[in-house]
Amino acid sequence: MSNLFRRDPRAQWIARNRLHPLHVPEGLLVQRGPSGLLRKNVHTIGFIGPNGVKRIDRSGTADSYKQLSRQTAQSGKSAAQEEILLPLHKVAHPDFYILVVVDGVSGRLSSHDRDTLGSAHKLATQPALMEKSAIGAVVAVFFDAISEEKLDTAGIDRLVNFEGNEYQHYNPDQRCADVYRLVNQLNPKHILFPDSIHGGADLGRRLAAKLSTTVASNVWKVNNNQIVCRGSAGKTDIARPITNIMLVLEECCEPVSDTRHECAPLVIQNAPDLQSATLEQQRKHAPEHILESTRQQKIEDLGNVSVNPNDINLAEAGFILSGGNGITDWDQFHHAASLLGATEGASRVAVDDGFMPRVRQVGATGTWVTANVYVAVGISGAIQHMQGIAKCNKVIAINTDDSCDMVKRADLSAIGDSSAILAALLDLVHEQKSALKGNQKDDQKNKNATSDTSVLTPYQATPTNVLEAHHA
Repeated sequence: MSNLFRRDPRAQWIARNRLHPLHVPEGLLVQRGPSGLLRKNVHTIGFIGPNGVKRIDRSGTADSYKQLSRQTAQSGKSAAQEEILLPLHKVAHPDFYILVVVDGVSGRLSSHDRDTLGSAHKLATQPALMEKSAIGAVVAVFFDAISEEKLDTAGIDRLVNFEGNEYQHYNPDQRCADVYRLVNQLNPKHILFPDSIHGGADLGRRLAAKLSTTVASNVWKVNNNQIVCRGSAGKTDIARPITNIMLVLEECCEPVSDTRHECAPLVIQNAPDLQSATLEQQRKHAPEHILESTRQQKIEDLGNVSVNPNDINLAEAGFILSGGNGITDWDQFHHAASLLGATEGASRVAVDDGFMPRVRQVGATGTWVTANVYVAVGISGAIQHMQGIAKCNKVIAINTDDSCDMVKRADLSAIGDSSAILAALLDLVHEQKSALKGNQKDDQKNKNATSDTSVLTPYQATPTNVLEAHHA
């Protein structure tokens, strides 16, 4: 056997390509130096926690995140299928509360919500912001139903969920009244809202007005007893003392990633029935401005407006039908997207070939999407495309290759010709709509039924409605 040590061109190419799935795991390999000695890269050991402190697991019972990534890459499984047992952060008797009112769009935690929860966890655990023996708990407030599955890894110690028909539409007065009642019960030390267009910024300002206190907006850094806010369209930083109500920006803090939390439901006081109570009883249980908003709603929600899905920004679309090199009939693809009410997307190959405009490209070189449902038709799954759909909730793949990366990533896969599968899907939708239209007269008698797709426009119908009605 030769004593010469030969270089591995593939390993060197992976080390240079930061987009390669094995780039980070390969960095952990023990490499042989120019002198022939084995050398370890000590800088890749451990992981950075949400407080910015590097942590190293020396117990030998659990691998680090990067070591797990390498094991996952070698076994061919996705990282989402691997479960890491994180230490449990439990607060039995908190001395104070940090209240976080999340946006919770579609019942899920966005990246902005997780960053806000990370800031709250920092306020609850940072020694410089509290007394030596004080222990704080993070309380997360959700409105409407929760569809998020991993709340324990988001940094939530206590959970409050307001459910009801009044939260299914735009009703800021009701939400502000509920948060106001919760604040009076818990007396939190700080109240955090995501400074976003999904209701957090508006609700935070409404609550500050009802509490007659100041609110800090565009907060992007919390340091001891001082906060830093963005000013002049993000060109300047404004330092000010910390306030009770803060509207924090995205990426204000690292989300919680190194601990699990008990996420225990918090018992809240029942709201008095202000509609049937007398005026004296109402004044006894609630302030006058809360009674005014309860008796007289200032905003009337007229419901959702039917729009063309292609007019929705690709980054904000909830249902995307994306086509790639496997599409042979683009007219059929456009018809399917229109009938299903999906926003059209495309792979880089389809855009380069001229089948779709550049604004429809999905991926790291196009648009990063966060759809609830992402249907990939004829897309094998390039690295940059897989990065662009990493935050999608459910991925459905239609492909002829059952071993491609998109099928491995997908939650549901259909193996076969894309034209035949789309044709069968269109036939199913037409058949279901015809059956539902025949029963439309009977369904109109029950005005409370909202799951009937026959009264939905083509832009409002979704595959979930059609499949649920098909299996009923």
